[in-house]
Amino acid sequence: MQLRPGEPALVAGPSGSGKSSLLDLIAGLASPDSGQICWQGCETTAKERRWLCGLVFQFPERHFLGLSVAQELRIGHRRLPSEKIEAVLAQVGLNEVSLQQAPERLSGGQQRRLALAVQLLRDPPILLLDEPTAGLDWSVRKELLALLKPISKQRLLLVVTHEPEIFQGLIPQIWRLEHGRCLRSSDSCIAHA
Repeated sequence: MQLRPGEPALVAGPSGSGKSSLLDLIAGLASPDSGQICWQGCETTAKERRWLCGLVFQFPERHFLGLSVAQELRIGHRRLPSEKIEAVLAQVGLNEVSLQQAPERLSGGQQRRLALAVQLLRDPPILLLDEPTAGLDWSVRKELLALLKPISKQRLLLVVTHEPEIFQGLIPQIWRLEHGRCLRSSDSCIAHA
């Protein structure tokens, strides 16, 4: 599988097919038994991939460490100008959220957007989204989907989902995970996934 910045890609497969494991491998949270994971033509180590990749987990609320939205956004940053925080929060549609609010008090959609904001502040060249629309109502899904196109312009964006039809027409590069193999698919085949 080859992916390029500016060309968002999607990996579809049923629950339990290994989509999250694939993201763990790409993000450097696990090491492959065989094969290579390369960036710009060079093989990478797990440590290098952890710096290259931003991963938004399927259930981001399980991974929040900050006691407030502000703390969550500042984790890992020595200095973070408030203008940058405001710009990223506006980009993901959270500019009305109180920075003093606890992340776990946010709605499910707001938590996904906060997790995305955390990664955008890191500005990784690779952004990985694990089931970004799972469990969200349609209005929140539409808002989240609208964020993907502008976010993918300057980076490599890979989305994994068991609901590929939600992304139809939005992400042209589609792969199907079957029996541990990524198979190239097409947008027209997505409805049959």
